[in-house]
Amino acid sequence: MTPDIVEEDARWADLGLEALAATAITATLTHLDLDPDAAEIAILACDDDRIAVLNSEFRGKPSPTNVLSWPAQDLVPPEAPEADPDGSLPLGDIALAYDTCAREAAEQGKPMADHVTHLLVHGILHLLGYDHIRDEDATLMEGLEVVVLGKLGLSDPYT
Repeated sequence: MTPDIVEEDARWADLGLEALAATAITATLTHLDLDPDAAEIAILACDDDRIAVLNSEFRGKPSPTNVLSWPAQDLVPPEAPEADPDGSLPLGDIALAYDTCAREAAEQGKPMADHVTHLLVHGILHLLGYDHIRDEDATLMEGLEVVVLGKLGLSDPYT
């Protein structure tokens, strides 16, 4: 699975975002019994200014955030996404803000790559209909994140 990545901010180039995204996508979808090779996900690698505009436009929150997602299908877990007739599995789009991701990684004392991997897993779960609005949904989503990250050798981001 090779995600479609648009790097608007050159700082992303040194992180190896394509490999991180492919790893996160494969681990997350495999855990949920979905075919990662069929998945279609676009990733916008931008900065805080760009994501603040997107956050304002789509969520009414005129401030930067770490990750945003736009699902291709309106799903309610455990509902699985429907494949296109050609077998592809369009899941949607994810945007990541370099400035916020770097700041959060530094504040949490973790490598940027580990933090971005977590945010990619988080964003992919949003594409699949998971959310964290209600406490019970947040518990489910965070539990999935912890399991997937654990399979990648990464620690629980919530402890």
